[in-house]
This record gives sequence, C-alpha cells and structure tokens, in this order.
Amino acid sequence: MIETIKKRFALSTKGAKDFCKGVLMTTLFDLALILPAVFVFLFLDDYLRTVFLPAASAVHGVIYYAVMGVAFMLVMYVAAIFHYRSTFITVYDESATRRISLAEKLRKLPLAYFGEKNLSDLTATIMDDCTDLEHTFSHAVPQLFASLAGILLIVAGLFFYNWQLVLALFWVLPLALAIILVAKKKMGRLNKVYYQSKRDVSEHIQEGLECIREIKSCKREPDYLARLNAKIDFNEKKMQTRGELLIGILVNVSQSVLKLGLASVVIVGASLLSLGTIEMFTYLIFILVASRIYAPIEEVFNNLMALFFLDVRIERMNEMEALPVQQGTTAFEPDSFDIEFRNVDFEYESGKQVLKNVSFTARQGEITALVGRSGSGKSTAARLAARFWDIQSGKILLGGYNVGTIDPETLLKYYSVVFQDVVLFNASIMDNIRIGRRDASDEEVLSAARLACCDEFACRMPQGYHTIIGENGETLSGGERQRVSIARALLKDAPIVLLDEATASLDVENETRIQAGISELIRDKTS
Repeated sequence: MIETIKKRFALSTKGAKDFCKGVLMTTLFDLALILPAVFVFLFLDDYLRTVFLPAASAVHGVIYYAVMGVAFMLVMYVAAIFHYRSTFITVYDESATRRISLAEKLRKLPLAYFGEKNLSDLTATIMDDCTDLEHTFSHAVPQLFASLAGILLIVAGLFFYNWQLVLALFWVLPLALAIILVAKKKMGRLNKVYYQSKRDVSEHIQEGLECIREIKSCKREPDYLARLNAKIDFNEKKMQTRGELLIGILVNVSQSVLKLGLASVVIVGASLLSLGTIEMFTYLIFILVASRIYAPIEEVFNNLMALFFLDVRIERMNEMEALPVQQGTTAFEPDSFDIEFRNVDFEYESGKQVLKNVSFTARQGEITALVGRSGSGKSTAARLAARFWDIQSGKILLGGYNVGTIDPETLLKYYSVVFQDVVLFNASIMDNIRIGRRDASDEEVLSAARLACCDEFACRMPQGYHTIIGENGETLSGGERQRVSIARALLKDAPIVLLDEATASLDVENETRIQAGISELIRDKTS
C-alpha cells in the first residue's frame, strides 16, 4: 500500500506514511466537527420529545449537557492540533524532502544532460511543481480522503437509523460522481496542454532575457513580443479559461444533481410519515441532515478536481525520479593517468552517431590533439573522457580503470577542464578562480591568476580581484572570461587537462602570453 501511495502521489516512504497518518487525523478532525451537530441532535431528541409526546420527560438535565459541550470542545481542540501537525507541518517537511531529492537526482545525472534540457523547465519542476504539490497536499488531498471516510461513516450510521431515507438521500451520489469521472480523460488532456503551454511561456521569456542583445541588434523586438503575446494568449485565454470553464460546469452540474437528494428525502419522508413508519422527529432530523450533508460531498468534488490538476505534475515528478543516474565506486586511486579509448561507439539521444569504433591513447606527460572538421566528435570525445555521458559500447580507461565504473564526482577530481563556453558565477574574480580549489590560499589564487594573465584587467577594476563580475561574468570580455577559466584550471592542478578551443576567444597577443600559463598547466600531465 505504501509503495502504491508513493508512486501515485510522488512521495517519499516517510511522506507516504505521513500521508496515511494525515488522512486518519483529518478524518478524526472532520468527525470531531460533527460533534456540535451530535450535541444539538441529542439535546433536541431529549427535550423535543416532550413536545411531541407530552407524557415523556427529559432524561438528562442542563448540567449533563453543559459537561458534554465542554468535553466535545476539548475533543475538537485536540483533534485540530493533531490534524494541523499531521497535514500542514508534515506536508511542508515532505515538500522540502521532495526538493532535496530532485536536487540530488539532478546532481547525479550526466553533466551533458543539462546541455540537452531547457533549464527553465528544470527550474519550474523544482519550484512551481513542488509548490503546487505542497499547496494541494496541505489542503485538498488529505481532506478528499478524509471527507470520503467521514461520509461513509455517516451513511453507515444513518443507514441503521432508517435505510429508506438514506437511499433517498444518497441515490444521487453515484450519478453526480459519474459526471466528474466521465470527463476525467478530457480534463487530463487539457491539463497536459495547459502545463506545456505554461512552460512554453517561461522558456520564451527566458530566451528573450538571454538573447536580448541579439534581439535588439537585429531589430526583432516586435516579432519577439508578438510571439510571446501569442503564447500568453494561448495559455491564458484558451487553455486556462477552457480548463476552468470545464471544471466549473462539471462541478456545478454535479452539485445541482446532488440537490435532487433533498427533494427525494422530502417526498419519501412525507410518504413514510403518512404511513406511520417514521416519527415526525426522525423526518425533521433527516431534512436537517439533507440540508447539510451535501456540503462535504461538494468539497470532495472540488478536491477531486484539484487532484486531477496535479496528475500531470505528479507524472513529471515520477519521470524525474525514474531518470537513470551515473553511479560507480568512490575507491579510485590510479597508478597512472593514461586515457585509452577502446572501440568506442557513442550516439546522442536523438540517434545521431558521433563516434564509431574509435580507439586511441592519450598518454601522461604528452599532448594529444584531436583534429577534424566541425561536428566530427572532437568535443564529444573530450567530454566522454570525463564521463559527461556514458558510451553505448567499447571502453574508456583511465589508468587501466573503466571510467564507466567510477563515481562521476570521484572521477572529476582528477580533471581540469577549460572549454570555449566559459561559465562564471555572479561573484568576485577571486571567488570564481577559487572554485578550482576551495581551500586554496589567497596567494595561491593570485599566483594562478598571474600565470593566466588576469592581472592586466583585474587590477583596473574598482576592487581589483574582489570585484563582483555579474551573472556569468557579464562585465568581462570574452577573452577575460577565458583567462579566469584558465586560472581556475591552473589552481586546481589536476593530473588530467581537457582543453576544448581554450584560447578561441583571445586575440593573438594575449593568446601568445597565455601559452606560457597553459604550458605550466599541462606540465607532466595527460593533456
């Protein structure tokens, strides 16, 4: 049962157990909320009988009902505390666990995965989808199951009181529920399209922010905004409005069907009363129940719609959790750092084969250059050497060990990487270089920076090496960003160096000057 709940609602094991506890506590809380009605029922049953039956007398006095009222309030208070702790608090804990679990999943995925996927989609999954699940699970889902349990208990109790009136009261329930369930598939399709259209809007906005210079320089603002408005209109005016309209129609029609039960109780009750089968008091009680019992059922329908809305997000969470991760041993201490490709085949998820039966050896202390036309697989081979992807067949060996059997984080400790597409953080120049080795002293960082010729531009900045350089180093030129990346690799001083067009962003003069730093970087290493 726990495993079924985990899969159905994308929960952890603890979250599934807490969910069951939350449903139980919510059910008890809902039952506790019925206690005032029970109090009124018992009081009226005791004192109104003296009105309909003059010969009868009240069984209990006012003090008895006063004590009962205080006891009922205490029960409701305790039930409310346990309900809050078992729903809201545990749901927020589970939401934190879910976000951490997703982050851990992303951390263990192949690094190349992030180059193939849109980052706005991943961000929305961690933030928006988790938030939607959090809100719904803290308010709607436990209440849905608790309301169902409470309704069943009420039906069972009333059934023993008078089964004819119970049938008259609840014959409409299967019909109203059928209206909701028949349209479930249609709502599922609408929710998926709405979900994707919302992601399309987010991706288009992110694309515009990232490419704003290109858009402006090519005078494409009107075209960009027109396409953005079209996506927003499709998302809001068509999908969101259509979905809410469908939900509103279904819920209101089902609620209207439920109201027929009240008329049934009035008609059947009057018939039974005329035959002398029931007392007037019983008839009045059932009319009172009929006027209130449909409210929690209507709440069930609303919560059921919320659960349907969550289905596409739960499916997305399960897809993320099912992604295969890279694993391997953390016990890895090679005797040498030769890299050997043995009959390596590799193709992307699209099916495009890049490497076929490739074999070569990059020896420690030597420079191995991959030369070829664009698209021939040079960058791919460099990334495969560091296990950014896993190959389809063949072997890639590091010091005689198959890199596919080594934990990626353990493996990457032995690599310094300088690629053409440099990534910097919104931090100081010194902090960006220190990422290469977090425990490095300031003098070690500055020494690596000088070898990479960073002094030239860093000393011109307001706070020197402590100057914040903006998101992805936006205040630096392409060549300056490249030099920070080389300084980072120099500081790490790993035994294997991967250089992919490492000086492509530099002018001839600076490239010549940096060659000295690169020569120091690759000394006695596998390059």
